[in-house]
Amino acid sequence: MTEVIKKWDEDLFIFLNSFHWDWLDPVMFQMSQTITWIPFYAVLVYFIYKSDPKMSWWVFGGVALSILISDQTTSGLMKPFFERLRPCHDERWEGIVHNYGRCGGLFGLASSHAANTFAVATFLNLKLGSKIKHLRWLFLWATIISYTRVYLGVHYPFDILLGAFIGFLAGLFSWFLIVFIKREILKTLLK
Repeated sequence: MTEVIKKWDEDLFIFLNSFHWDWLDPVMFQMSQTITWIPFYAVLVYFIYKSDPKMSWWVFGGVALSILISDQTTSGLMKPFFERLRPCHDERWEGIVHNYGRCGGLFGLASSHAANTFAVATFLNLKLGSKIKHLRWLFLWATIISYTRVYLGVHYPFDILLGAFIGFLAGLFSWFLIVFIKREILKTLLK
């Protein structure tokens, strides 16, 4: 069964990766770079702070925890454990895979880009979805960032799906933890 799923994943990757244009390559590469998104993050920080200045540090702490959990789960645990070669490092795909930019580390299961962006989107929507309009768009942002990884030839679709799921769980866990800790601290302070 796992071989069938792996074959489907590889076939889907080859299909999706085959759609590329020279003019779009540098755009997709830049979209997957953290530095590109600094103005976006600055605006996000502003809206988070503006929504509740006194308690915004809880949100920033939750975002940091979400990223820490998702990144360490994917990069620190899963990639070394599963040792699934990135498509751009797999000799079977030489001359077939369109790889633009850096290939990255040797292993790719699961995608840290997908995990981290979905962790942020999940946590912020759970924590501030009722206070800040349009936070649901963060899921589109996370999906676009994740797709760039397939486009650039550095991740299989399953790497992305699993990374997104890990990110969702990390955001959910961080939200539960932050809500619980905040509630307990406030209870203690109010006694």
